[in-house]
Amino acid sequence: MNKLKDAQTDQLMQALLQLKTVDECYAFFEDLCTIREIKSMAQRFEVAQMLVNGRVYSDIVADTGASTATISRVNRSLEYGADGYRMVFERMGK
Repeated sequence: MNKLKDAQTDQLMQALLQLKTVDECYAFFEDLCTIREIKSMAQRFEVAQMLVNGRVYSDIVADTGASTATISRVNRSLEYGADGYRMVFERMGK
């Protein structure tokens, strides 16, 4: 997290905490990101859910269209990352 943390990024994180509804999130992210960036993040999130649920790479590729490189990157985050995915999954009851 130290590589990521700075005043600009803190400001973005504070902005995210102001969002209260799914529609507000859509509006903010549509302004902030390209459609491709949003779809890529959504795909990585789905891949992470599938990995946590024990799905194998071939099933994940077939179901999401994600590349094996993307799946590997997400898997590394789950194994060695900051546990952000797991924290969110727990809070969402997944």
